[in-house]
Amino acid sequence: ILSLTVLVWGLPAIKGAINRATTPIWNVPWLHNAVTRAAPVVTKLTPEAARYDFNWLSATGTGCFIAAIVAGLVLGVAPGQLAKIFWHTLKRMKLAVIAISFMLGLGFTTRYSGLDAVLGLAFTRTGWLFPFFGTFLGWLGVALTGSDTSSNALFGSLQRITAQQLNLDPVLMCAANSAGGVMGKMVDAQSICVATSATNQVGNEGTIFRHVFWHSIALGAIVGVIVLLYAYVFPGAVPHGLTIVK
Repeated sequence: ILSLTVLVWGLPAIKGAINRATTPIWNVPWLHNAVTRAAPVVTKLTPEAARYDFNWLSATGTGCFIAAIVAGLVLGVAPGQLAKIFWHTLKRMKLAVIAISFMLGLGFTTRYSGLDAVLGLAFTRTGWLFPFFGTFLGWLGVALTGSDTSSNALFGSLQRITAQQLNLDPVLMCAANSAGGVMGKMVDAQSICVATSATNQVGNEGTIFRHVFWHSIALGAIVGVIVLLYAYVFPGAVPHGLTIVK
């Protein structure tokens, strides 16, 4: 039920229709287009949009919530019992929700203050080792924002521009940003807070972080070495779209 619901919820046609019907969008006052990104982060002066999409119905979490209700009813759980379970879960997750909210706020603060660009530009000073450290740029983006998608949005343009300046493959470095970001997922605060709440280990976030941090660094380093090999040893192995072989 969950897989089917999430699959249907994610279909572009359905998601788009729900968004058009139920998602209000407004510009954040005093922030929308008030911050401008400049070279070398972008090729030209680009105002940073600050729009809030309240996609309360089209969000994947809403699909999961509906799937939980349907599954409960199919299993014979009474509506009253479902409400009690929901309330118990809500109380159990309250600290995690607060922590996730603050981490999301940190991600937006990082973005609109220009801190992400400063950190990214620092990595570009690594010269020929940029393929290795560029991977950790993606790692850093996910560690800060909790999302590989957000990391790609933050640093994707910077990766491409820097790769072009260093005569590296932009496709490789954008892919490295995403692959490195996956290795940072285990140390981002949102994931840790959700995990501790789901496993009834609230209060052990620091301990978990300390135990997984070096694993995350090691895995990121392995990906970085692989990217280095692709950049200088096997550059022809980097795919650039579909090629039809006759």
